[in-house]
Amino acid sequence: MSIKISVDREKCISAATCIAIAPETFELDGEGKAVIKNPTGNDEATIIEAAKSCPTQAIIITDENGKQLVP
Repeated sequence: MSIKISVDREKCISAATCIAIAPETFELDGEGKAVIKNPTGNDEATIIEAAKSCPTQAIIITDENGKQLVP
């Protein structure tokens, strides 16, 4: 499976749980918002776990067909 990751910057509150779980994929930018550092930095299961850990559901994961997996 191939996934697409996006971050809703309006929802991001800089909790950084995504970074704690998938540090090779996510980082905080200069505004303290989560951004995608490397979309293949961690395995897909870890990236999905990181997205699910977001307290505001700011990370959106879709599959190769555009079906939303998270949130």
